[in-house]
Amino acid sequence: MSIHDLSVPIAVPARSWRDRLGSIVPILVLAPSLAASFVYVFVFTGWTLYLSLSDSTLLPSYGFAGLDNYVSLWSNRRWNIAYTNLFLFSGFYIVGSMAVGLLLAILIDQRVRGEAVWRTIFLYPLAVSFIVTGTVWSWLYNPVDGIQALVRGLGWSDFSFALTSDRNHAIYAVIITGVWQSSGFAMALFLAGLRSVDPDLVKAAQIDGASVVRTYRKVILPTIAPIFLAVAVIQIQFAIKTFDLVAALTRGGPGISTTFPAIYVYDLMFQRGEIGEGAAAAVMMLAALAVVLVPYSLWVVWRRRAEAGNG
Repeated sequence: MSIHDLSVPIAVPARSWRDRLGSIVPILVLAPSLAASFVYVFVFTGWTLYLSLSDSTLLPSYGFAGLDNYVSLWSNRRWNIAYTNLFLFSGFYIVGSMAVGLLLAILIDQRVRGEAVWRTIFLYPLAVSFIVTGTVWSWLYNPVDGIQALVRGLGWSDFSFALTSDRNHAIYAVIITGVWQSSGFAMALFLAGLRSVDPDLVKAAQIDGASVVRTYRKVILPTIAPIFLAVAVIQIQFAIKTFDLVAALTRGGPGISTTFPAIYVYDLMFQRGEIGEGAAAAVMMLAALAVVLVPYSLWVVWRRRAEAGNG
C-alpha cells in the first residue's frame, strides 16, 4: 500500500451565504447598465441600419427599399458638402488641438510658477459645453458687436474678423472655436505623459550634449507616442459627432457652407420627416467612426499581446 492510498482527502468548507451574496452583488449591480448599454448600442444600431434600408418617411415603416436611401443621400449636394466639411474640420481640428495642447504641456512642464493656476485656466474651456462655447464665440465673430467692431473702434477701420458671415471662411471659424475648446484636454493628456517619462533618459541626453529641442524630438516625444494616438482617436470621435457647436455658432450657414453630417441627420429626421434617409446618413456617420475605432482597437489588442509576449 502506497502513501498516496493512506492520504485523507481535505474537506473544503462550504461557502457561507454572505460569501455567495458578495460574489453575486457585483453582477447584480452591473447587469442593468450592461443590459442598457447592449440595447442602446447594438439593438438601436441594428434598428437604425434596418430603417436605412426601409421606405420610412414621417413614421417608421418596414417596407424594404434596398439602397435607395443611400443613393438619394449621396446624390444630395448638401450631404456631400457636409461630409467634406467633416473631413476638413476633423483634419484641422485634430492637428490644431494636438499642436496647441502639446505646446501648452511643454511650457507647463518647465515647472513654471503658478502651475496649478495655468492648468486651471487652460482646462477651463473643457468644462464649458459646446453650446455655451458656440454662443459666446458667435458674439465674438459678430461684425456689429464683436471683435471686428472693437478693433475698428480703436482706429483700424479696415480690420475684418467676420468669419461666420463669409461662406468661404465660416468653416475656419468652427475650427478655431473647436481647437480653443479641446486643446486643454490634449494638454492634460500630454502633460501626464511628459511627467511619466523616465528622468534618467532626459539626463542621459543632456550629458551627451543634446539641446532641449533635440531632447524633446529624439527622446521625450517618441516615448509618449502612444498618447498621440489616443488623443487623436478621442478627438476624432468628438469631430464626427459635432452638432451642438455648429448649431450654436453658425446653424450650418451661411447657406449650407458649415453643414455637418449630424446637422443633416437632425434636419432629415426631425425637420423634413425623412426617417429612412436620415437613418442612412446616421449609418454613414457610424461607418466613419468605425474606420477609426476598429483599427485602433485591433492595434491596442495587438500591442497588449506583444507586451505580454515580451514578458
